[in-house]
Amino acid sequence: MFLLQPGFSDPAYPGDVFYCWHCALMEGLLASFPELAALIDVHRIAWPRPRTELVRLLGPDNQSCPVLILTGETADHEDVKHNGDVAFIDDKDAILRALSGRHGIPIPHP
Repeated sequence: MFLLQPGFSDPAYPGDVFYCWHCALMEGLLASFPELAALIDVHRIAWPRPRTELVRLLGPDNQSCPVLILTGETADHEDVKHNGDVAFIDDKDAILRALSGRHGIPIPHP
């Protein structure tokens, strides 16, 4: 999983410092379920683009975070995208569903 490091600046908003709330949601999930955190490699990357690590894996059009890179068996599903042989999910709600389904953690309350 790739998450943005908190505490970044955006030139469009001079003087402000930000975090990605979708990434913070994933950080909270990992903190709440340490057994899940032990199963997933988490890479915290800098905010500015190009995000070299993601471009290398997913191509220049797929640099959004959070993103979950799928390994092992991946069923075709509308939430799963592909860049060559790499399957990934880059929607926060779809990531939550995938983590619940693949790793047996509870599902989010509606």
